[in-house]
Amino acid sequence: MLRGLSVTPDQITDHRSHGAEESSPLPTAPSVVIIPPSLTGPPAPETVPDLLAWLRGCHEGGSILASVCAGTFLLAATGLLDGRPATTHWYAATRLQQAFPAIRIDPDRLLVDDGDILTVGGIMSWPDLGLRLIDRLFGSAAMLETARYLLIDPPRHDQRQYRHFAPNLTHGDRVILKVQHWLRTEPAQNATVADMTLISGLEERTFLRRFHKATSLTPLAYLQHLRVESRSCT
Repeated sequence: MLRGLSVTPDQITDHRSHGAEESSPLPTAPSVVIIPPSLTGPPAPETVPDLLAWLRGCHEGGSILASVCAGTFLLAATGLLDGRPATTHWYAATRLQQAFPAIRIDPDRLLVDDGDILTVGGIMSWPDLGLRLIDRLFGSAAMLETARYLLIDPPRHDQRQYRHFAPNLTHGDRVILKVQHWLRTEPAQNATVADMTLISGLEERTFLRRFHKATSLTPLAYLQHLRVESRSCT
């Protein structure tokens, strides 16, 4: 079942788990968590530690995280965007880059879909994000029918943007999910099976078996899909 949530700081309680074994099934998390924009600016990170911890926990549990406009500042404060591409409103891009220099910010992009994390530019980019998520979760036919019904254009990108690798992030294997998230970061661009095995902390045979069971792909095939997707988005 699809589960979604748009969060604001005053709506979130601390959902951090305690003492969970790495191999235990992940707790139920929303399919998508959207961090909305704010006309008054994002909250200071030090004032919302529980919210940041909750967002990291959702991501660890397989949720797709998305932010709109200045919401990217709050997403950036989780540390999950370090080494990854992102966008925000062009007016705030320089400030975001100064505050979080580890992020690869591209203010020319209206929407950056990096698989498990999506960011969009201005407040009025909501339709682009919504249609992209419908495309990802239900397919292009449902996305196009939704756009037609709402009398809005499909996401403002060329056709390459519709061909996205959508890996399984809800398989419940916390160790393999950790490797999947690491493969999205810049240091993993030339990763080997040995590197992935090291990140997992498992023996290689065990890692290969669990990775294939969780993703239906070998680690190298999975990495190749990520590389093709990255090239198609540039």
